[in-house]
Amino acid sequence: MDDLASLGLRLKAAISEAADLDQLEKARLAALGRKGRITELMKGLGAMDAAARKDAGVTLNALKNEIAAAIEARKAELEDGTLDARLLDERVDVTLPARPGQCGHIHPISQTVDEVVAIFGEMGFTVAEGPDIEDDWYNFTALNIPPEHPARQEHDTFYLPGERDGQRAVLRTHTSPVQIRAMQAGAPPHRLIVPGRTYRCDYDATHSPMFHQVEGLVVDETTHFGHLKGCLIEFCRAFFGVDDLPVRFRPSYFPFTEPSAEVDIGCTRQGGGFRIGHGDDWLEILGCGMVNPKVLENCGVDSTRYQGFAFGMGLERIAMLKYGIPDLRTFFESDLRWLRHYGFASLDVPSLVGGLGS
Repeated sequence: MDDLASLGLRLKAAISEAADLDQLEKARLAALGRKGRITELMKGLGAMDAAARKDAGVTLNALKNEIAAAIEARKAELEDGTLDARLLDERVDVTLPARPGQCGHIHPISQTVDEVVAIFGEMGFTVAEGPDIEDDWYNFTALNIPPEHPARQEHDTFYLPGERDGQRAVLRTHTSPVQIRAMQAGAPPHRLIVPGRTYRCDYDATHSPMFHQVEGLVVDETTHFGHLKGCLIEFCRAFFGVDDLPVRFRPSYFPFTEPSAEVDIGCTRQGGGFRIGHGDDWLEILGCGMVNPKVLENCGVDSTRYQGFAFGMGLERIAMLKYGIPDLRTFFESDLRWLRHYGFASLDVPSLVGGLGS
């Protein structure tokens, strides 16, 4: 049997001198392949007596492991070097001016969020945020949604496996849990809006399993339904850019508000078209109502002293209506052609002074 020490040095030298992965593979085959030097020596163990075979086997296995480790280490070095060379070759000088005709676009949802925040910001609302994964209590119980309510069913809600503090975790079905957290975090008055992602088991041209909502909450000692109506009428007229937009409130039911209402805006569908404004038809746009006293009590707010109103709307829905987008699913398809058509300039920041998107 060859001098294993010198054999190991020769093999390691070949490995370290491999300039690329192809040469490294040749070095591996020369050492550990079916006809490799170490493999041939391992095959010769059978011709030795038991004592010699035992000692030679231990030594050969140790050498085999060393060579294998050296190959892996060299492979990692070469791969890192290849990646560094590729990154260097594909580097981009970010200080160069943009290519002519190439510019980014703001997604319609981001633009709509900014528009809604701008309008309600002028009314004194602040923006609040919360987690996408909620406990059953925040998402349902605190909002006076009973156990038998259809919204709690598996076919409508994404429940996560396991429990958290004895409660089922759920992908929030609305942004209302943030209102609960805000009322628990501090004493009234509250005046906030909550834009964010929500999740429900639904998917078609007008529904998506992940979509966006914005909800609002006002709680103080003097707020009444008249304030709610004035706030939402002004919002609808500002958002759609129609100063005299007809707005009506219809009685409805939501577990977390009492009384509750749905808000419709005027529209017309004459000649196969659709236009928001004065017309002979109505279009439901959002839901609202006075905060149910049970919800206030669940959050530790004295319902005999404080009252308030809440409202909520789908951001995709109002964006589709304002910008003429026919299919909700296209919002999430990452199609650059669609974004170039419906997107907004990066510096087109909405404000009531400078104007909203159009």
